[in-house]
Amino acid sequence: MDGEKMLRTAWFYLMLVVTTLVTSIFLPVWHVLGWLGMESAQHKCGHYVAYYWGRAILFAAGVKVETEGIDNVPAEGAVVFVSNHQSNFDIFVLHGCINKPKCFLAKAELAKIPIVHSWMKKMKCVFIDRGNLKQSIKAIQKCIEVLKEGQSMVVFPEGTRSKGPVMGEFKKGSLRVAEKSGVPVIPVAISGTYRIMEANNNRIRPSAVKVKFAPPIVYEMLSKEEQRDIHIVIRDIIAHNLSEIS
Repeated sequence: MDGEKMLRTAWFYLMLVVTTLVTSIFLPVWHVLGWLGMESAQHKCGHYVAYYWGRAILFAAGVKVETEGIDNVPAEGAVVFVSNHQSNFDIFVLHGCINKPKCFLAKAELAKIPIVHSWMKKMKCVFIDRGNLKQSIKAIQKCIEVLKEGQSMVVFPEGTRSKGPVMGEFKKGSLRVAEKSGVPVIPVAISGTYRIMEANNNRIRPSAVKVKFAPPIVYEMLSKEEQRDIHIVIRDIIAHNLSEIS
């Protein structure tokens, strides 16, 4: 069994490197589309590169994803996907199962990864250093601007991976993007990603993952109490859905 895990892990990292290098082929395409003023095509280029990259990584790891409520995701218009965070694989899962352009509120360390960083900047991802309060406030303000420009965004309010089935507390600050941007919020429950890597001493094990999308929440339609405690409202929805799919 350990031998199988080692082989799967080696195969996964090989494919991670190869597929990431392959995406670099499309970087010049993205720039050419920009020079031609084809912003819509440029936007779609970044999205489909990320979408198929995520699906390729999941395939390499032997991960099967089952979704529920995907019809709650509107085809048009920006939304904030607010998700629990069990594993690094949550990023691949959300890239591969949401066929809608989106970016991430991501930890600052990801800005150091070659090629991936280039695509993240082009997709308008926002990097946040949670240890720097001033920078964190600027990052949240940037998220609001990105959402108002029409780009959807994924936020992990726990701030870090739980590395298990139990959710951490949601930080209220990152959910100010819903309050200030005026776009709908879609709570997302992800179950099982921690079993792919984090539960195996960072070795890859094929696993089944379930993702449930709740109906959109519109901030202005909440009561004043719900608006004040929106982080609790959203966490409760995700916790309920997580208990149903776990």
